[in-house]
Amino acid sequence: MPQWLLHVDLDQFQAAVEFRRRPELRGQPVIVGGEGDPSQPRKVVTCASYPARAFGVRAGMPLKAAQRKCPEGVFLPLDMATYEAASEEIMATLARVAGAVEVWGMDEAFVATDGDPWQLAAEIRSAVTELDLTCSVGIGDNKLTAKLATGFAKSTGKTSAEPEHDPGAAGGIFQLTAANWAELMGHRPTDALWGVGARIAKRLAELDIATVADLMAADRQRLAAEFGPNTGPYLWVLGHGKGDTELTTTPRIPVGRSKSETFPHDLTDPDEIRREVARIATEVAEEMREYRRISRRVSVTVRTKTFYTRSKQQKLPSPTDDITTITDTALAIIDRFELDRPVRLLGVRLELLPLDE
Repeated sequence: MPQWLLHVDLDQFQAAVEFRRRPELRGQPVIVGGEGDPSQPRKVVTCASYPARAFGVRAGMPLKAAQRKCPEGVFLPLDMATYEAASEEIMATLARVAGAVEVWGMDEAFVATDGDPWQLAAEIRSAVTELDLTCSVGIGDNKLTAKLATGFAKSTGKTSAEPEHDPGAAGGIFQLTAANWAELMGHRPTDALWGVGARIAKRLAELDIATVADLMAADRQRLAAEFGPNTGPYLWVLGHGKGDTELTTTPRIPVGRSKSETFPHDLTDPDEIRREVARIATEVAEEMREYRRISRRVSVTVRTKTFYTRSKQQKLPSPTDDITTITDTALAIIDRFELDRPVRLLGVRLELLPLDE
């Protein structure tokens, strides 16, 4: 069991990758999302540079809203292939510098050490800088504290974990452990904890548990009665800053694959809806065949103009990677919907057989 876990998080990742090929954009309010056209409806921001964040632009915000907040913003199209290539380059660099790597996302990972964590963090940041990118590093005694420490590294002393400027100026490294947990986290709301979302935080607040300190002092049996025998005690453990200490380097094997699309304009023609479902199902099925994965169930999701969302599913006659069978099943499912309202989004999900079956 390693003594220290380090969480590495690339700064303004997609924007930073864009800066590598367009250095003249450095320091400008760059906004990545959709096709890079803020006039297109229903497209959202996937990344905003720190100057853009200073205007209040955030990931998940509609591009139109981002343009209103930042009229001088430079809008760029999403280029996933380039970001994925950069991610592979980053993870290979981390493996060279730190050894075993647990990839957590395209732009973040965990590494571990029994040595000096500050030295390793500095070496990681230096190696990433050689890639013409920057990163923040959180040092913790488990994954929870390491992940939260990265937020402190990025916030440069602010109460918000979302910085308004590049954290590199402040060193970009922070350590959070049992020794300073209560001091730094006790006064914060429960949803500041990694793994506690708004819904759980609201339920905790109804029990007069508003802060991490409140959660630390909460009765475990009361939490178990409210949230269940597993989730309740787990929340108490999170409140005390405890978490996983093992590095998992085995890639996660997906149990399903989905693809959804929000359309620029609502769909009202049933034939057009069927064509879009067929297209999406075909794309997912082709991707899974490429990865030699077998599907056993198909689900179709419909979201209407009023954001009413419903999914229906159907088991395949037998597990298969046959594209026609999967597409025909998706069409059979969409025919079960009453398409009497304008459709905003369509999605298709394939449930996959485990690789050992």
